[in-house]
Amino acid sequence: ATAVSNDRAATAYHQQQQRQQQHGIKLLSQMFPLHIARIIERGGNPEPESHELVTIYFSDIVGFTSLAAALSDLKVSSMLNRLYHAFDDLAQKHDLFKIETIGDAYMCASNLAKKQPEDHVRRIAKFAADAAKAAGRIPVDEDDLSKGYIRIRGGFHTGPVVSNVVGTLNPRYGVFGDTVNVAARMESTSAAGRIQCSERSALLLMTQDPRIQVRLRGEVQIKGKGSMVTYWTN
Repeated sequence: ATAVSNDRAATAYHQQQQRQQQHGIKLLSQMFPLHIARIIERGGNPEPESHELVTIYFSDIVGFTSLAAALSDLKVSSMLNRLYHAFDDLAQKHDLFKIETIGDAYMCASNLAKKQPEDHVRRIAKFAADAAKAAGRIPVDEDDLSKGYIRIRGGFHTGPVVSNVVGTLNPRYGVFGDTVNVAARMESTSAAGRIQCSERSALLLMTQDPRIQVRLRGEVQIKGKGSMVTYWTN
């Protein structure tokens, strides 16, 4: 009887340990790709990784500085929280990896946390279109609809990046390289309610989903890059 009791206790303890481990991995996988989360959970140090072709999306809120000046800090945080809840749901819908938010800027990527070589640009383009529509349905101030609704501008670019876990206090998963800079410029030189992408992304998108309309914008001056041909995807 004692042996059976000990076996049951050992089994229960083992199951509890497994549940705790699975819970820990689940929490970590919300911040890191699953394979990175498993390394961290085991106490390891993830190595930097090179990715040949990743599509990175950025957005920000049009007129955010003026909005933030006109609203209380509580209202600003509420507005961003509602917007990012919607974006996070869409990122899950399109199976994207959310990298980070900085102020009013949202950043996510495809073909990064998991292999999506056949449709990574399509995923970002469809997310970008959904995000623009979702933002337009979110009021700046829930208590005063006369303040209007959120407008964003978006942009994306495709290319190689290096990913790594940086920092020891509140470590984060970051991506680095010229691709990130160009993606950010696609957003900053975009327009209210519009989605701009690089020529490389546009050409890939045309093959990955010909149904998505891609229209030539023309040459745009991009800081640090000179003149680049860009496209609208909405």
